Amino acid sequence: MRFDYHTRYRDSFKLLAHPHEKLLYGTLVAALVLLPLVASSFVLGELSYVFILCIASLGLMLLTGFTGQVSLGHAAFVAIGAYANAWLMSKGVPLPLSILLAGLITGAAGLLLGIPAIRVSGLYLAMVTMAFAIIVEQLIGHWGSVTGGFTGLAVEPARIGSWSLASPKAFYYLCLLVLVVVLLGLLNMLRSAIGRAFMGVRDSEAAAYSLGIHVRAVKVAAFAISAGITGVAGALIAYHLQYLTPDGFTLLLSLELVLMVVIGGLGSLRGAIFGAVLISMLPVAISRIKPWLPAQMATQFGLEIFIFGLVLALFVLFEPGGLNGRWLKLRALLQSFPLYRRDTFKRQKRYMKSERYR
Repeated sequence: MRFDYHTRYRDSFKLLAHPHEKLLYGTLVAALVLLPLVASSFVLGELSYVFILCIASLGLMLLTGFTGQVSLGHAAFVAIGAYANAWLMSKGVPLPLSILLAGLITGAAGLLLGIPAIRVSGLYLAMVTMAFAIIVEQLIGHWGSVTGGFTGLAVEPARIGSWSLASPKAFYYLCLLVLVVVLLGLLNMLRSAIGRAFMGVRDSEAAAYSLGIHVRAVKVAAFAISAGITGVAGALIAYHLQYLTPDGFTLLLSLELVLMVVIGGLGSLRGAIFGAVLISMLPVAISRIKPWLPAQMATQFGLEIFIFGLVLALFVLFEPGGLNGRWLKLRALLQSFPLYRRDTFKRQKRYMKSERYR
């Protein structure tokens, strides 16, 4: 077993506190960096899309998992980021600046939504964000002079000066770099005052008020930052799709993002990545097993949605902590071996928010 003793003030602030963690994550980064040397273009394209969904999932996790605000409209932020980046690139804006500006534009849209949306919570907030997503989808379809309308908008190839990033290998490295930057930024932000304020508002708004936290300002800031990160993912997905239409940013994409954060494990950045990897790989797995299914089932409309719902129901019933919760239990089991006790890993009773004050 391992026992943690902090002998210096800075010990509790380390991202990687133990040598084996540095070795594990270093090996993972090295593998991802060297993977394009042996992987095919198809695999690199699929992994690039997984990285983009990881960024979008991290954005929604900040809002839902760390601030407790439900959103069914993050597909709208993905769309705003994608179209903003495509429009900026058509005007000659360099790629790094266009991605940054797309994130800022989307963050401003999240700010405008967050100001009126924080007046409600729970199911009503979900309905407000869903209505926002529908409005944005219709606005994109009818604003033909900027978005191309329902016909669509072609996206210029990604390039920095004379260096083209259109190849699968170059775009893979771009998506990986952006994902690492976003992840490290969120890790550090969540350990700061604003990050602790997010978690305080999530756990108890009454307690946050008593500690002097401006709850409404924190909620609006969470909306803006979450939307900005999701807009960066939208900017990258524009290069991945190469042609944008409103049909690519429907409510189904919002539901997939919600599935990612719930299945991955609410309140965990690692869980957001786990959930994004699982949900993004499910359609590929379904397409592989379709030939083995009966003809009537394989050709049935909505098979993917049914499997998504089934996976969500199984996680809610048998593993509410998500993939990250299962990972923590496995890690605790390995660390406590051979002093393993089954009672240690029993699911603890959870109380409703209204029961905390009794």
